Amino acid sequence: MANFKSGFVSIIGKTNVGKSTMLNSIIGTQVAITTSKPQTTRTTIKGIINRQNSQIIFIDTPGIHKTKNKYGEAITNTAYESLGDGDVILFLIEATYKKIGTADKIILEKLKEKHKKVILVINKIDLAPKENLLNLMKIYSKEYNFEAIIPISALKNKEINTLLDKIEELLPEGPAYYNLDEYTDQTERQIVEEVVREKCLKLLNDEIPHGIYVEVDKMKFRETTKGKNIYDVDITIYCAKNSHKGIIIGKNGEMLKKIASYSRQKLEKMLNIKLNMNIWVKVQEDWQNKENIIKKLSK
Repeated sequence: MANFKSGFVSIIGKTNVGKSTMLNSIIGTQVAITTSKPQTTRTTIKGIINRQNSQIIFIDTPGIHKTKNKYGEAITNTAYESLGDGDVILFLIEATYKKIGTADKIILEKLKEKHKKVILVINKIDLAPKENLLNLMKIYSKEYNFEAIIPISALKNKEINTLLDKIEELLPEGPAYYNLDEYTDQTERQIVEEVVREKCLKLLNDEIPHGIYVEVDKMKFRETTKGKNIYDVDITIYCAKNSHKGIIIGKNGEMLKKIASYSRQKLEKMLNIKLNMNIWVKVQEDWQNKENIIKKLSK
């Protein structure tokens, strides 16, 4: 196709600025889990949007935050490394900011090293007055020569098309990298793991969710005797402390049942197939500092 454009767009920003919400809003369906808790995204997740004259592949990255263990260091490094993969970078901040914080100063320094095309995206514009927005534009534009500064509301889907138009303008000409009916590079196993982790994040106490990881042990397709398609899925939730195991399971297994039920309901809608899910909880002490686990989860 003549003048067709394609390329990769890296999304970077502090935790909880709305990167995953923006990506889901752009794609029109969930490809990244979202919660109100920080450090929700742990690995780079690709979302794909196909427009009439372009294919845009978004790379959602873990939020930049102060690290407390080797795993935290690994996922922060993953976010910085993804900057080199993008033809365009979206640097996301919140409209409520009053100044440039420490984490954003570090991000700006990383951007200067990469010499990439960068769009400053100011999210959550519905939460701040116009004067604050104008002030942010002024102070950030002094720090970097952005290709554009675009205010949006990812949650309310405001100015998303304006952002997409600008991204398309900045992309190089090239072929589509993915089939036109694809919207993510996540496998079904990865989607199951992410949704179960999302439900843990939403249902459990603050100190527990970031001490867990989820792994699909088995995911097997079969047809029932009534001709219905179904996935049999075995899942393990690993936690860092023995005291957390009882909380995740809950009294009489109620919390684990709730996690499983909510996960299954969401996954059946996303994957358009019935799921027979079995979930276990196991203790893997200090997993955030174990190289073999970090390597596996940081892929």
